[in-house]
Amino acid sequence: MRLRRLKIERSSANAGLFDGLDVWFGRGDKGKMDESFAPICLIGPNGSGKSQFLQLLAEIFQAAWYEHAPTQERKSSNDDVIFELTYLIRPDINSEPVEVTLSRTKKVRGVNPIELFLKDSNISIKAGTEKFEKFLPSLIIGYTSGDNETLSLPFLVSRSGYADDVARAALSDSMSDNVSDNRLVLIDYSTNLEVLFSNLMLGDEKSRKEILSHANISDLASCRCVVRLAHSAINKVPKSQFSITGRKGVQLTPELENIIQSLMNTATCWSEDKKTETYTFDFFITQATRDAFSHFWNDAFSLYRDLHKLALLNDLAIPRPARKRLEQAVKERRFASRLPVPQQEDMVFGFEEVRFWPLDDSRDAVDYVSLSDGEHQQALILGTYAMISEENALFLLDEPESHFNPQWRVKFVTRLMNLNGERANQEMLLTSHAPFVPSDMPKDQVLIFSRENGKIEAENSKVETFGATFDRILESCFKINPPISKIAEEKINELLESDNIIEIEDNLNELGQSVEKAFLANHLRILKKNI
Repeated sequence: MRLRRLKIERSSANAGLFDGLDVWFGRGDKGKMDESFAPICLIGPNGSGKSQFLQLLAEIFQAAWYEHAPTQERKSSNDDVIFELTYLIRPDINSEPVEVTLSRTKKVRGVNPIELFLKDSNISIKAGTEKFEKFLPSLIIGYTSGDNETLSLPFLVSRSGYADDVARAALSDSMSDNVSDNRLVLIDYSTNLEVLFSNLMLGDEKSRKEILSHANISDLASCRCVVRLAHSAINKVPKSQFSITGRKGVQLTPELENIIQSLMNTATCWSEDKKTETYTFDFFITQATRDAFSHFWNDAFSLYRDLHKLALLNDLAIPRPARKRLEQAVKERRFASRLPVPQQEDMVFGFEEVRFWPLDDSRDAVDYVSLSDGEHQQALILGTYAMISEENALFLLDEPESHFNPQWRVKFVTRLMNLNGERANQEMLLTSHAPFVPSDMPKDQVLIFSRENGKIEAENSKVETFGATFDRILESCFKINPPISKIAEEKINELLESDNIIEIEDNLNELGQSVEKAFLANHLRILKKNI
């Protein structure tokens, strides 16, 4: 799909920041979907609305899916945004792209249902029909790199709705109860091992190499995962939002029981502690192991989905007041802090002893915990993109390169393209505070965000960003000129006003190379000439 234009008439959920916003997503001919993958970079200073804009897009599509299929998106996190969103999408794999407009209008009291129109047609396609679904993104994938939970809000609402359905299914006597997967998928640091393991088990060889090469490791060597269904932390919880607890601990749905059975069938070896209902699965990774996994799971993403369903049970080990606090914060649309992470021994599901083969065969296996934050983050981002190949998927990535060193930031877009540069049917928006990402994109793929008079503004870069120096982008997007730190700039300006030749000479030798140092050197030459 390709986003084309978003007009916001009213969005009280964002304190009116986006009221009246009209964003053209640009990209010229690339917007026709006959070109390769063309992500959009949202850049601008802190507080300019980039993360909230991604959140708003997620909320719009969540609301559309909720009206269409409430068994897949059980709740809507924004029921009153008035909008008009135009985009291109292929309703079928082999069909031509179609321009559609998704909109919600206001009425005397409240809002009208969301409607979908084909280009140049006044006929509305109603939610709940098979045709409506064909014109919605198949998945909305959110990624957040830090503790700023702005983007996470609609995804937490989605997760809460899914959890309620799982709890009801766990209580049901029917063995046929099937809980549909969400259309919103949140990826963050807590899902890192689930993403990594899924890709390294069922991803293709090219993707596995690309995901790991930056960390100087070649492949997954071995790992252990543990499922604890009855221990002290769980038994203290009288009721769960994901399932229920009884005398023996966690009450599982048939789906979750099948996932555990599949892990038994694929493990190199496994054991059970009947007293605590703890299952320990050990995997020594060979081609035979991957063949076994491919028998029970179709691809890396289906494996990730199942592992993540087990990981959601870890909330049972979190004190109930903390969980209720987060639920209330999400309900009231307040910025929600993260839930506390249970201790490893209190988790219902978790990975342990994860080791990798190094690129250098002469060394022993490398433990997962020895990798840096940047290595974890890059494997997570690349792994997420590699495993989700669905047509018309929408990726919303909030500061995906925040923990990267400058060299990795320069290569980030290239590494994404190397995974699959021909995904013209997928859309990606990513935010950044750095000039590295937009320097790899033409200006029609760069949106500069700013906040003026209490309102958010977004416009395409006026200067060409592709191949531009970082200095040029910093000046255009952040008004930083010269591109040096404030203390150094103030010191140079002070010396430029000085006539003290000795002081200037002493300080000149302490300055690094820059245009400003050249100006100061010229000032010194003029002073000496006039003696």
